[in-house]
Amino acid sequence: MASRFQEASLVTSPSYPNAVAWSSENLIAVAAGHLVIIINPALPSGPRGLITISDAEPYQIGRVRSQDLLTGGLLPSSLKRERNPCVRSLSWSEIGMSPNHGCLLAVCTAEGRVKLYRPPYSDFCAEWIEIVDVSKMLYENLSSMNFGESNNPSTSLSKDQLVEHHHEDDERISSLKARKRRKTSANNINLHEKNYTDRASCSKQDSQAEHNVLEIEVYKQASNGQDCHSLPKALKKCSQEISPETYVSREALLSSLSVAWSSLLRFSSESSSSENMLRFSLLAIGSKSGSVSIWKVHAPECYHIERTNVSPMVELHAIIQAHSSWVSTMSWGIFGCDSSNPQVVLVTGSCDGSVKIWMSNNEDLQKSVDVYKSSFFLLKQVVAVNPVQVSTLSFVVSNHYNAMHLAIGKGSGSFEVWKCEISTRKFEQIVSTNAHNQVVTGLAWSYDGRCLYSCSQDNYVLNWILCENTISEVPIPANTPGLSSTTDLPDDFLSCLGVALSPGNLAVALVRNFNVELLNPMYQARSQKAAVEFLWNGAQQSGESEDSSETVTEAILGFSKNEFAYWESNFLWSLKEFKDLNKPLVLWDMIAAMLAFKQSMPEFVELVLTKWLSVSYLGFHADISMEDLVPKITKCFSAVPSRLLHILNVISRRVMLSELKTEEINRKLQGQRTNDEEEIDLWLKLLEESERELRERLVGLSFSAYLLAESSQGTLSPSSWNWRPAGLAQLQQWVEINRDIVHSQLETLSVEVKSSLTRSSNSTETSLEEEKCPYCAAPVNFHSAEEAFCESPHQKKKKSKDKERCDQSHKLERCCVSMQVCPPTPLWFCKCCNRMTLELAPDTLFALPSFPSDLKSLPKSSFSKVASKPFCLFCGVLLQRKQPEFLLSASPV
Repeated sequence: MASRFQEASLVTSPSYPNAVAWSSENLIAVAAGHLVIIINPALPSGPRGLITISDAEPYQIGRVRSQDLLTGGLLPSSLKRERNPCVRSLSWSEIGMSPNHGCLLAVCTAEGRVKLYRPPYSDFCAEWIEIVDVSKMLYENLSSMNFGESNNPSTSLSKDQLVEHHHEDDERISSLKARKRRKTSANNINLHEKNYTDRASCSKQDSQAEHNVLEIEVYKQASNGQDCHSLPKALKKCSQEISPETYVSREALLSSLSVAWSSLLRFSSESSSSENMLRFSLLAIGSKSGSVSIWKVHAPECYHIERTNVSPMVELHAIIQAHSSWVSTMSWGIFGCDSSNPQVVLVTGSCDGSVKIWMSNNEDLQKSVDVYKSSFFLLKQVVAVNPVQVSTLSFVVSNHYNAMHLAIGKGSGSFEVWKCEISTRKFEQIVSTNAHNQVVTGLAWSYDGRCLYSCSQDNYVLNWILCENTISEVPIPANTPGLSSTTDLPDDFLSCLGVALSPGNLAVALVRNFNVELLNPMYQARSQKAAVEFLWNGAQQSGESEDSSETVTEAILGFSKNEFAYWESNFLWSLKEFKDLNKPLVLWDMIAAMLAFKQSMPEFVELVLTKWLSVSYLGFHADISMEDLVPKITKCFSAVPSRLLHILNVISRRVMLSELKTEEINRKLQGQRTNDEEEIDLWLKLLEESERELRERLVGLSFSAYLLAESSQGTLSPSSWNWRPAGLAQLQQWVEINRDIVHSQLETLSVEVKSSLTRSSNSTETSLEEEKCPYCAAPVNFHSAEEAFCESPHQKKKKSKDKERCDQSHKLERCCVSMQVCPPTPLWFCKCCNRMTLELAPDTLFALPSFPSDLKSLPKSSFSKVASKPFCLFCGVLLQRKQPEFLLSASPV
């Protein structure tokens, strides 16, 4: 049995499948009863985020007569409710959707409400912030369209029909009416005051009502998390009378069951004169009516860490009648990312056992069409209607196989795997197996669709390998690379309700419920209802044979030779995947595994890194030592992409120099070294050269952007520029100090920029040559790109307790991008190198394939098409607002 390397206990237990989700910024969300618990896998026992699900009031959808309570499906749909609030489904957006460039979390409750939440990056609290009530927007849209119904007599009750039913001689209904009148007059109870968690459309018999009409409560939802203090406690009158069938139909449309985010879609907007990229993500919401509403959630135009009252623009794009029964699960996919018109795929599963695949393209998604005339069309119904409901789905577009892989989990414990060749779009079933004895509660593909994890309510977790058109079960390795659980968490689990993979695919998260009856009722059963377990996935056979090093020739520390080969292969695969610029640089799982191996077998880590460096930087596998490899690598830094330099910097700091604190590494990079550090001097030199290369690229882009803007005056409007350089005076001084080692282009551009600034009489950049201390207004001279000290011409002496003391100069931090002195305001912070950023680097820097051969010939689109994103100049990881230690924050490294 696989052994966990860490775990996190939960105070509440999940109730529905797919109860765990892993975000692309390295946060884990668990749907645990009435709470959503958000965990940082780097600190599983540390601070956590929370979303508390409260009671929801019903929407006004009409009123029906009291004698119709027993007709159709009105009684079970209106009165039989969940007694406690509960999270039914959740899904993370892609990185870049939150105002701070993080992820948004969509939460669907058992009451059928869907809301979007953002992290409290500037609120200093553990509770996540509600920003959009999607269910309220859906209700408003459907109400404006009369719920898509035609105005015919069948959808509402006429006056004649009401009178006829009023005089109907039905003893059972009359008896029901009499009992309701007596109960109302005697106790004067308002139904909405009862303490039910899921408040349905309640009824009250109006003694003065002429036609004995059942009134449905109406309450307005509070937006942006505000309290509804003005809600009336009396039932509101409804102006529209509807039939029971219509009421059931409308309620099913508003009752959501599942949510799923698509990846972030990017394309040029034809209507935008500034040629900005239009970016949005699609949010799919499945309902009890079998329909799927698809929402466009637009990404922010700019990112910040101070403003808190910013909500994303959300619009209803389409409503698809996907199934005839409940839509229980959904999954998104996209293929053709490199083409001009990629295809978007949505897979939907229903409680009637059917699974359908829908498709649209980017061009159709841009068009504004009627919500009932969707751009999505049915590509394939892979599974027909059958008695076994679909409980979970996992869909992936595999670049390795050039195919789409679909895994379908069912309530019977079986699951199916389907494969579709992208070129032919023909689906074939690979396997259908009765893998589990109870409901399949989670499926997750790893390693580009070559491995599949399945978990079930029977508490079993299985691993499967897909090879060509066959799939086979393989054991989950029991060994961990030097890490083991240190807590006393019991192993008395009852069921497993979800599985998720880390961004690098090297770790697996499982959420399990405890068998409370077997726990100690005093010390365990009260506080430990469930747990999140973490397993290593690096030793999994990935399904393809790669050339592995022959250095490890025997089993060491309980690892077999094959396990070492699998770890090496998966390390290199994960590093290769992060070359994709659309994939956020989140290396936590890789760094954690390498640090574990470094403690027990450091030569294996050096072996893997030597192979990666030689292949990535030199283009071939050089079987040489690291001492001989480093000089060769540093010579070719100018010819490698910026992303490779960022990965190297993160690994150098967090793995090879892990014995040193971050501040100590930064001091050593500034020249404060000793002579007794031969072991780490090699990696310090590599890190120093890599960071200098990135800084030179930034300085070159800054000079080029300024000169291009000056030469284009009158032809380009200032609004068309999303990035303009700052701190030109400081950048020039840095080039002057390092003129012996920087590229020759930078010296030439620096002279041109200085001349241009001198000619510009109204230039604002000249004022930056003399900086002031933000605390004492003393002048600040430029000596280093990292820090500065204010220099007062005379130091004031003060007396304190009969002793004289001199006011020392203030130590100031410089922005790592503009090299300007940072003000005492909230700044962007890098959790890898601990540097502060005031101005963001241009997005072009992170996409450079090499140092530009001619910086002056860069196209204007390099600075006008893309907005700046908060990534660290030196590490490439997502910048954040620095949080106190007692609050949750994501850890990309």
